[in-house]
Amino acid sequence: MSQTKPDKETLRQKLTPEQYYVTQEKGTERAFTGKYYKHKETGVYHCVCCEAPLFTSETKYESGSGWPSFWQPVSPEAVKEVLDKSHGMVRTEVVCGHCDAHLGHVFTDGPRPTGLRYCLNSASLDFKNNG
Repeated sequence: MSQTKPDKETLRQKLTPEQYYVTQEKGTERAFTGKYYKHKETGVYHCVCCEAPLFTSETKYESGSGWPSFWQPVSPEAVKEVLDKSHGMVRTEVVCGHCDAHLGHVFTDGPRPTGLRYCLNSASLDFKNNG
């Protein structure tokens, strides 16, 4: 993981246009289209911008929302929650705890034990298997 927050120019070179749009411009990929929506491998999902570990496959579940969903991050510091009043709604945005990249949103309709649904964009994630 990088020790410094990547600058915008470095990210433009590193990321695809969709990854940049999602992580830096708070975009959203279309439902049911993301690379990790139906992904089942065992491992860890990292921030595509800074490589910080965010979520494990052990907390991933099928929510029916069309986006990869998790009920808990790898640690409380892995992500930050930010009030989001865009698009005429009040939601809680989830950003990377290390570099502030937009990941998605968190909702309170998830499974036990947390009751949370971290609904994320595949474009913001990079998966690394445990092998």
